[in-house]
Amino acid sequence: MENYNLKIGMKNESSFIVEEKHTAAQYGSGTLYVFATPAMIGLIENSALNCVDMLIGEKYSTVGIHLDVKHIAATKMGQKVRAVSELIEIDGKKLLFKVEAFDEEKKIGEGYHSRYIIDIEKFMNKLN
Repeated sequence: MENYNLKIGMKNESSFIVEEKHTAAQYGSGTLYVFATPAMIGLIENSALNCVDMLIGEKYSTVGIHLDVKHIAATKMGQKVRAVSELIEIDGKKLLFKVEAFDEEKKIGEGYHSRYIIDIEKFMNKLN
């Protein structure tokens, strides 16, 4: 088993400005022009992905396999949102992250996200 150069406590942050394309009305997950839960999930996954992918080697990547996340507050368009992921457990190829999301004023989401390290070529060959 490879080590993949990962260490407990590694952190990463991803962010963007909420635009109309990130709203519940545009995603179809609601009717309001506020930051959509699916967009928050994407931001969280991006943060976790970028926390580890550069360290595991170009032959490997990670795929999301589980989310347990609460969207706890609304965010209006035009605000910056950010997600922070911290690697808290390594179990072979399975990685567990503590995740939090914030807008400019408050915490808007929190929970846990699991990712699995995959060999890109083998993974894609299984799909063909």
